[in-house]
Amino acid sequence: MMINSKHNTDKQLTDVDKILAFLTNIGIKHRYETLDEKTFLPGLKVNNGTLLLDFEKGFYPGDILHEAGHIAVTSETTRTCLTGDMKHHDHQAAEEMTAIAWSWAAACYLDIAPDVLFHEEGYKGASASLIEAFSTNTGFGYPLLYSWFMCEQPNHPNGYPNMLKWLRDDAYTQAQLKKLRL
Repeated sequence: MMINSKHNTDKQLTDVDKILAFLTNIGIKHRYETLDEKTFLPGLKVNNGTLLLDFEKGFYPGDILHEAGHIAVTSETTRTCLTGDMKHHDHQAAEEMTAIAWSWAAACYLDIAPDVLFHEEGYKGASASLIEAFSTNTGFGYPLLYSWFMCEQPNHPNGYPNMLKWLRDDAYTQAQLKKLRL
């Protein structure tokens, strides 16, 4: 259900509060702001690596995690350049799938219901399929998370959706790769 300034349930606000506290804790900046332009997702916009939320226009709590996923999986050297539609920042199919996988891991960590993350108004009618795929560990997108050493493989005892790092860290990735070469 969409959150806006007029009609909210306690559960919705609790999910939003939980998500925003998590984003603050891992270092993803966000703030409330009136958005005058049409945005890709209702009531949300990424601007210079900061997630903007418009309570007047309204937004879906799960979409906060999805947009945060785009910020999280972007190289730290270009993260603050992210603005607007992610397709303008080379976020194509692989990055989109990785942002979805990241958002699933975050939802699991925060104990956010799958249908809040993959709500019926999003994902081009594939919400139920995504819930099924990720709930049965047949989801996608984690290979890039794994390649950046943000998680272990799903078959690892502490593997995906458990995360080792919530933000892509290029220096850490290079250090891990260097260890593998030794």
